[in-house]
Amino acid sequence: MGETIWTNAKLYTGYRVIDNGRMIVSGQGTIRAIGDELLPVPAHAQVRDCGGALLLPGFIDVHVHGGDGHGMMDASPEALDGMSRFHARHGTTAFLATTSTARADRIERALRCAAERVGGTPGAELAGIHLEGPYLNEKRRGAQSKEHLRLPQPEEIDAFVEAAGGHMRLVTLAPELEGGLAAVSRLAAGGITVSAGHSDATLREIEAAVQAGLTHTTHHFNGMSPLHHREPGLAGAGLALGELTTELICDGIHVHPAVVKLLFETKGPDKVCLITDAVSPAGLPDGEYGDVVVSGGEIRLKDGSSLAGSSLTMLQALKNAMRFTGYPLEKLLPSLTSVPARQAKLDRTKGSLAPGKHADFVLLTAGLELIATYVRGAEVYRSGLPVNA
Repeated sequence: MGETIWTNAKLYTGYRVIDNGRMIVSGQGTIRAIGDELLPVPAHAQVRDCGGALLLPGFIDVHVHGGDGHGMMDASPEALDGMSRFHARHGTTAFLATTSTARADRIERALRCAAERVGGTPGAELAGIHLEGPYLNEKRRGAQSKEHLRLPQPEEIDAFVEAAGGHMRLVTLAPELEGGLAAVSRLAAGGITVSAGHSDATLREIEAAVQAGLTHTTHHFNGMSPLHHREPGLAGAGLALGELTTELICDGIHVHPAVVKLLFETKGPDKVCLITDAVSPAGLPDGEYGDVVVSGGEIRLKDGSSLAGSSLTMLQALKNAMRFTGYPLEKLLPSLTSVPARQAKLDRTKGSLAPGKHADFVLLTAGLELIATYVRGAEVYRSGLPVNA
């Protein structure tokens, strides 16, 4: 495949906005050059006129369990491919397949399956793995399995990391558990980002975890000790500690729009990581699916005791964040691109549009409707909308 030059786009690189921008993509799916209308056209290059559409870095979802009836814990290539196709239809170009609390053998099976599929999915690229649980606090477990919660043990952690085949990029745990700080240190020393989630930790316990290597919080405000004026808890620690990047499910259900705005204004977009936390029934019609019920965009356990993930997509998260905060697209874009790339340690090749990086991008209309999704320069989804819609 030869070079392709994308022209006549409103181009958001992640660092600046270029009106009437051009981008040259190599035959290997990396960006060779990017700039304004004076960028020279290579001989024999295929020219793609964007018709004034918005060209953005693709969205990176570091916390996603499933979608369209498929789930990470199904532990099958077909399920991972189904997740990949579904989320590509909503602007995601890379994702971390995320586990949930279960027996050790079931988690290892899911990890090994995902490790074998990294870099090989047909839609959004499976770029790594997020281990959520089983080292969670029962008090803040939400929809996670109570039966399989346990304390972190070095031997089991090592077995999970090995099963992930070098692709473990993020781990969620409750650092206040016995052995929790040692687990944070062990994982961080191995180059894995560690996140506090499903945790009842105090501010002091989170400060100790930060010293041990904690840099992230999982679906902030959900599944954690709340902010109180005499004990800030994990919710307050995320707001107060500059070392922490905070995940956010921006669906208006998990977190009130006013609190979404508060988080962005307190932390800034460079410390907010938008996620979907989408689960298997995301994208399916209202109804019962196993032990959960989908109704009006909400996914809850049948007994109504807890939200059980979301039906959110990354593109909808962007639209919601713009509406809730009043921020322009370019200000919020890092929260869906460069921030998740940094937290997943994918930023050498993903998260912005720059020479040498993967050509992972989306084309949107001026009204933020998805036209097409591209991964490493290849079209993985097209909506049928004209570029000048």
